[in-house]
Amino acid sequence: MLEIPETLTIADQLNHTIQNKIIKTVIVNASPHKFAFFYKDANTYPDLLIGKKIGIAKGNGAHIEIEAEDLRMTFGDGTNLRVFPDGDPVPPKHQFLMGFTDGSALVVTIQMYGFISAFKDGENQNPYYLISKTKPSPLSDDFSFGYFIKLLEETPDKLSVKALLATEQRIPGLGNGVLQDILFRAKLNPKRKLSTLSDEEVKVLYQCVKQVLKEMSDQGGRDTEKDLYGHEGGYHTIMSAKHAGEPCPICGNPIVKEAYMGGSVYTCPICQPKEKA
Repeated sequence: MLEIPETLTIADQLNHTIQNKIIKTVIVNASPHKFAFFYKDANTYPDLLIGKKIGIAKGNGAHIEIEAEDLRMTFGDGTNLRVFPDGDPVPPKHQFLMGFTDGSALVVTIQMYGFISAFKDGENQNPYYLISKTKPSPLSDDFSFGYFIKLLEETPDKLSVKALLATEQRIPGLGNGVLQDILFRAKLNPKRKLSTLSDEEVKVLYQCVKQVLKEMSDQGGRDTEKDLYGHEGGYHTIMSAKHAGEPCPICGNPIVKEAYMGGSVYTCPICQPKEKA
């Protein structure tokens, strides 16, 4: 699923592969998907997009945004973007295909669910889209320790660390996936209540948010996700589905998988105790 490291990686790759290309064909929902969601009427996308020139791509939280002159396209969490050079066969099933005059194509498929949109710049007032563009990225200087403390103060202290970081769009693009290694490095259990955190633990958590996301982004995303070319990211996850049951790299205790808040969490019960030590 798209999170900060993947949207930044794929946006950069798009800028090196499709920028300045002219859109020749657009095919929407050729393979109908129950959980493929589109902004307004997807049938209008060909008329909107054909003939437009591709501009800059950006990663905004869990969204990839592509400029096309006065238009914008966004691809949200759950979408898989792949680029195919001229002559390479494209997959027969897809939810969005954009072909260019040089014969290459961008193909988008939906995994479990996903949101695709095309619209005139400034038209889309979806709150999730606007938040992803306006809230500071954890990789920016604007995401300061003071800003993080304000987020913490605005969050009920009865909630858990996972709830703080990965719900209510407090930090767009920081989801259940990247959360795992952040909390492992911070030695915090996802279920720990905010009210139990010490000042030092809050400081370490902030540092780990910034450091781990930077490492993931610098290394081209996580090895649990794929980039624009279908390659796994270069960041080797510690706490993920790949490592459930394996020994913790710190203490050797088996990594435990649990269901929590609508997703799976992976923890070391020794390094990440549920109660404050």
